[in-house]
Amino acid sequence: MAAGERAAEPLAELSHYVVARPIYSEAGFQEENERRPPLPPTLRERAQAACSCSRKRAFQITKSFLPILEWLPNYRVKEWLVSDIISGVSTGLVATLQGLAYALLVAVPVGYGLYSAFFPILTYFFLGTSRHISVGPFPVVSLMVGSVVLSMAPDDNFLIDGSNATGINGTGTLIDTESRDAQRVLIASTLTFLVGILQVIFGVLQIGFIVRYLADPLVGGFTTAAAFQVFVSQLKIVLNVSTKNYNGVLSIIYTLIETFERIGTTNIADLIAGLLTIFVCMLVKEINDRFKHKIPIPIPIEVIVTIVATGISYAADLEKKYNAGIVKSIPRGFLPPEPPDVSLFSQMIAASFSIAIVAYAIAVSVGKVYATKYDYAIDGNQEFIAFGISNIFSGAFSCFVATTALSRTAVQESTGGKTQVAGIISAGIVLIAIVALGKLLEPLQKSVLAAVVIANLKGMFMQVFDVPRLWRQNKVDAMIWVFTCVASIILGLDLGLLAGLLFGLLTVVLRIQFPSWGGFGNIPGTDIYKKVKDYKNVVEPEGVKILKFSSPIFYANIDGLKSSLKSTVGFDAVKVYNKRLKALRKIQKLIKKGKLKATKNGIISEPGITNEAFETDEEPEDNEDLQVPTKEVEIQVDWNSDLPVKVNIPKVPIHSLILDFGAVTFLDIVAVRSIKTIIREFERIDVRVYFASYQDNLISQLERSAFFDDIVRKDIFFLTVHDAVLYIRNQKTCSDNQDPIFEKISLMQESKEPIEFTETTRPDDELDVQEEAMRRLAS
Repeated sequence: MAAGERAAEPLAELSHYVVARPIYSEAGFQEENERRPPLPPTLRERAQAACSCSRKRAFQITKSFLPILEWLPNYRVKEWLVSDIISGVSTGLVATLQGLAYALLVAVPVGYGLYSAFFPILTYFFLGTSRHISVGPFPVVSLMVGSVVLSMAPDDNFLIDGSNATGINGTGTLIDTESRDAQRVLIASTLTFLVGILQVIFGVLQIGFIVRYLADPLVGGFTTAAAFQVFVSQLKIVLNVSTKNYNGVLSIIYTLIETFERIGTTNIADLIAGLLTIFVCMLVKEINDRFKHKIPIPIPIEVIVTIVATGISYAADLEKKYNAGIVKSIPRGFLPPEPPDVSLFSQMIAASFSIAIVAYAIAVSVGKVYATKYDYAIDGNQEFIAFGISNIFSGAFSCFVATTALSRTAVQESTGGKTQVAGIISAGIVLIAIVALGKLLEPLQKSVLAAVVIANLKGMFMQVFDVPRLWRQNKVDAMIWVFTCVASIILGLDLGLLAGLLFGLLTVVLRIQFPSWGGFGNIPGTDIYKKVKDYKNVVEPEGVKILKFSSPIFYANIDGLKSSLKSTVGFDAVKVYNKRLKALRKIQKLIKKGKLKATKNGIISEPGITNEAFETDEEPEDNEDLQVPTKEVEIQVDWNSDLPVKVNIPKVPIHSLILDFGAVTFLDIVAVRSIKTIIREFERIDVRVYFASYQDNLISQLERSAFFDDIVRKDIFFLTVHDAVLYIRNQKTCSDNQDPIFEKISLMQESKEPIEFTETTRPDDELDVQEEAMRRLAS
């Protein structure tokens, strides 16, 4: 028992601490502790650091541009190769089917989806920093590309006479589909090329941080809206219903309306194939997810369904018997590279900017998840360069924009993929499909590919259930999610993303402009200060108000600081000062008339004379000279007591105000000037202003802004709130021992010059005038 008590004694001592140190103001602390001034490098030193080169530095730069030099020499062949081969084969099969399916979103022939699943991997293998993501098409980005393609090459641009027609649009008009598809492929590849250029520029300029402005709620709402748009665009393919190609604001609504108007023309064979594909794919994906610990390799259901559906379509001859929509032709081999159509850049620059950012954000977000899981780093700027060069390279081979697909990356990681060797093997599988297997997939129904796309949207649709959780955790984030989702559905993906981004930034501005603030008090016996409203045992120091403003202070929220000051202290310093001036003016007029007498003990009425000093506050004021031909008299005025004039002067129950700047990170020039004005306003009514818990950079900023002078000195700045409170108590004790606190005013009653008083509504320009009037009254 005694041993237990001895063991508990050190723990009891560790639960308390006592600190004995001086009360530190900024001036006193700097006097005892010399600040180490920062020494910025000179221009010459910067030039030397930037231009110097050694073998080690050159190799580091090379490795940063070619990350393959970092991980490939350390590749563990015996441990990783088999896993990468299995992963690569599985991912390649999925990539082949998704490439075909996502080409429908871009509105180009499905064979070009295979190119987009192959070429980007070749360059990312050398330049990318993520070891696990599977590079290729993604439904959201594909849909954004497709919206640009459809807006620049709609069906209406390719209407021809019946003799030359190769297709029919939704209204029965003949269309030259060969020319239309060629133009759409050119637009998609040109857009891909431009997106790549922008991504490389972003990477070279080191602005990978731009993706940080795409907050998780914004990305969640955007991708959910994109999933809905993808669903609508694929619904008409599952039904095999022809509609116009709408683009822009409310395009998704128009597409839905026309789809249901023409639902009577639905092809039953395509509908059944699509519904069965959706059901089977979602069921098997759920099995893969629930039993992922027992199933070593996820069941490649998309591949199985595609093979079965192709066989059925070929055997039953669904195209001829039931008029089913099939792929028809997939080009075998590769097309020669073609340069982009530079003349189209001006028409797609705005859309390419948003596509470049979204594609990068998706890839980096997914990459960071697996980088954190496997303990390695992702270089955001290098990812910009890697995807930029990949898109430039693949754009020359008639591909559309590449990023990463969540489902495909999950397959690559879950099947044991360790590095991008799995990615290059998956590209080999796609290559086999391009060279040898394309002909075998020609009988495949398009509705099956559309159903594969829809089945892969489940994860994005499930994000809807994040909204209730976000609402409980942070209502602003929930509003960003909902606003971005609704805006992207109504306005389209590009404008919706911009609207969501602006709304998110607006919420940040509003939270800074209207930050939290409150009056603080002391927990007795400690140096801890908490909000008075939040704790029962918090006590405000007598005669002291403490305000904490939890935000940077700048031109947009300076009025908020002034308003919070008035609410905390309970009065307006400017109005108090003006009321006091008005009272002094009335007192002087009555002294001149002989109705009041000024003595060293205060102001008294003459005996036998009725005190007419209680005049209405709205009494008209004359402009006659106020001359009182008596000797100088020093009087005392206690502004918190009853005065012999009827002027409603607000009581000032405090003598000190402490501003806790612990949460203030910066001040702009407007804030500096306003704070100096606040100090003067309170000083005029005998309330001293102190600052506490500030950051060192604020002192440097105030020094650069010429904030300090003979009146505002560094000794009103204290390291902590408790330092300021103890200093005020010491000063109050010393002052009480010497004299009671009164405002002593001297009236020169022999003066022939009138004393002027000026009321102020805007103190910034009139402070000096008012102080001069008070000094003249006192002298």
